[in-house]
Amino acid sequence: MQAYHSQQAMASTVQVAGKTTCLRYLLFLPPGYGAERARRWPLILFLHGKGERGDDLELLKRHGLPRVLEQRPDLPCIVASPQCPANSDWSELMDGLCRLLDELTARYAVDPDRCYLTGLSMGGRAAWQLAATCPQRFAAVVPICGNVSRVPGLLERLCALRDTPVWVFHGARDPIVPLAESEQAVRALRACGGNVRLTVYPEGEHDAWTEAYASPDLYAWLLAQRRHR
Repeated sequence: MQAYHSQQAMASTVQVAGKTTCLRYLLFLPPGYGAERARRWPLILFLHGKGERGDDLELLKRHGLPRVLEQRPDLPCIVASPQCPANSDWSELMDGLCRLLDELTARYAVDPDRCYLTGLSMGGRAAWQLAATCPQRFAAVVPICGNVSRVPGLLERLCALRDTPVWVFHGARDPIVPLAESEQAVRALRACGGNVRLTVYPEGEHDAWTEAYASPDLYAWLLAQRRHR
């Protein structure tokens, strides 16, 4: 299979609130994909924010990794960017996202030891939640301005990530999700010996993701992480 020259619209059948539904997503395959049959590639699962919900995948390209991939289609990894349906929340899709990961790993040349998770705002919260739900799935997690207190009991569950490298980003002047949300998550994880780092943009507001995803250091760090079996 050849690499896609752009992000392609795809779909997966998942369960949401006990009902079968179609989870649509953008899929990017890196340059060189398929050239070497034995090669396995890193996979990044990206979760968008509240404003990109719906049934128009083009909305995803406004922010985060889908936007980055439009500008630099040389990222050496598979990237899947699902879209949360309108009037829904990622919290309702935890099982569906796990199923999507299973499907992607089975269908594409994914290195199961190099699966990464990231998200912004509503997707940042979901990144914390999904990672805490199935920590064995991810080699690293990058939550950006996620409101962890919105999920009851999530702070207490973060110790499940004590062995997973986590890099958190937040704007100090965020008027929508206070910096304290990321700070308390970081404290909770550090208290149980977690490997977590926090980057705060002193003048940053809610959009901490544009600067974070523009950083070459983030990708160098992310792609260097590997799960140990």
